[in-house]
Amino acid sequence: MNAVALGIPMVGNPTQAAPAAAASGRTGTPFLLDTFGRRARDLRVSLTDRCNLRCTYCMPAEGLDWLPGDELLTDDELVRVIDVAVRELGIEEIRFTGGEPLLRKGIADLIHRVGQLSPRPEMSLTTNGIGFARRAADFVAAGLDRINVSLDSLDPDTFLRLTRRPRLTDVLDALAAAVDAGLAPVKINTVLMRGVNDHEAANLLEFSLTNGYQLRFIEQMPLDAGHSWTREAMVTADEIQQSLSARFTLTPHPGARLGAPAELFTVDGGPGTVGIIASVSRPFCGDCDRTRLTADGQVRTCLFSQNETDLRALVRGGATDTAIADAWRVATWGKLPGHGINDPSFLQPDRPMSAIGG
Repeated sequence: MNAVALGIPMVGNPTQAAPAAAASGRTGTPFLLDTFGRRARDLRVSLTDRCNLRCTYCMPAEGLDWLPGDELLTDDELVRVIDVAVRELGIEEIRFTGGEPLLRKGIADLIHRVGQLSPRPEMSLTTNGIGFARRAADFVAAGLDRINVSLDSLDPDTFLRLTRRPRLTDVLDALAAAVDAGLAPVKINTVLMRGVNDHEAANLLEFSLTNGYQLRFIEQMPLDAGHSWTREAMVTADEIQQSLSARFTLTPHPGARLGAPAELFTVDGGPGTVGIIASVSRPFCGDCDRTRLTADGQVRTCLFSQNETDLRALVRGGATDTAIADAWRVATWGKLPGHGINDPSFLQPDRPMSAIGG
């Protein structure tokens, strides 16, 4: 495995294609492997590109042109593709994302169906939480294992400024309902914006520790619909650590990180922890174990991929499960060593985050 695969900076273009290799160059394993020795175990499934918030770092105030309904995978098609991933490709965890996945009609039933697959995957949900509180018990009954809730501010005015919607109470209710329903651990995802909510880092951590939530700060990534992201405006992992350290003592967590994106720190000696996902300033591409399926049935090997593999066409064209699995294997085999954000030649993908899936 080379330096880039290990997440070590290198001179030259880190997005240079992996060594040319046909699918026949793979070993006999059925799993999703690439030429750098990484294996995908975690599937992120986007259920819709629609959202009921308008977060400034994601989409414009007027929203976007949503995907036509007939382009989205149906529930039956989704379950079939996920079944192929679990049964033939060794996927162990399914994360349902969006857009806002709670806007997908019948989502609880879909989760229940995926939970009946064999072997059963671990199932989690990333959501803005709006509407979750009244449905929490339904999701637990459906078999959901974990939940991640996006929360960028505890101040109603700042929340409104960031999301363009006055829905902070709904998000706080969702967090409490998740705990009451028995979902554990309940995680919070936070993006800090310079001059907007970056002063709230320590308050958000205090809130999370008090309520037993697991907080994860995420560096803002160049995935906004307006392509307005700049490195100068991004609040870096170092800055987040410095801000938190003014109030708390952070110690690197002794547990193995494995393929998890968050770098964990024990807070004030524990047991509480906080995570920082430094996708830009401290890339962890060498340990990536994820593959992604968009709501319209495209496989993406990286958030920042410029290429996609169309599984929807295979499904609707009558392809066998074996053919679908083989197409996914070939796509993964060609996965690049890194996202290349820190290279001068980097180009932001055409799809914004809401259309890719978190």
